[in-house]
Amino acid sequence: MRARPISPSLAVEELADRIAASGSGSWSRVVVDGAPPAAPSDLADALVSPLRALGRDVVRVSARDFLRPASLRYEHGRDDPDVFYDEWLDVGGLVREVLGPLEPSGTGRVLPSLWDAALDRATRAGYVSLQPGGVLLLDGSLLLGRGLPFELTVHLTLSRGALARRTAADEAWTLPAYARYDAEVEPVRTADVVLKMDDPARPALITDAG
Repeated sequence: MRARPISPSLAVEELADRIAASGSGSWSRVVVDGAPPAAPSDLADALVSPLRALGRDVVRVSARDFLRPASLRYEHGRDDPDVFYDEWLDVGGLVREVLGPLEPSGTGRVLPSLWDAALDRATRAGYVSLQPGGVLLLDGSLLLGRGLPFELTVHLTLSRGALARRTAADEAWTLPAYARYDAEVEPVRTADVVLKMDDPARPALITDAG
């Protein structure tokens, strides 16, 4: 594996330039994927202002706002890594309310959140319209390999040791799900852009996954 050290600010700048340089006639659906300790939400948030400065309308969405109700997520217990991997995300809702409307023939009307997992109820969010040529920035975990339609995929990777060290003790049961994801989906090989985030202050851009 070959990697180029890059500062966090330069990583944001290069990503924003790459996204903005894509065709402006339709929408760009960009996913920032990674385990929570890699902070994909932080990177997605950091891209908003630069993209707007480059003339792109932006909508931010988090996959954590498209989880299934607790009765379904916890049907087989609260700490089953395979259920976490396969069943927690409301894939149909995410496609219906966010990704589908941004197909070239779509309406551009996006629902930014669907389900509040902490309160276990619908968020009752209102729809927002993304202007043609606008960018959807979606963050979350375990999002690749599901057949979801994206124009650009960004994966934040952690070594197994770094992920274990930086995962809270009460979330350690999720680690087998991330190991399975790496083995089955190989996001380091399949994502368009990969950043190694073992040290969040000193990321590295993977230039050759080997």
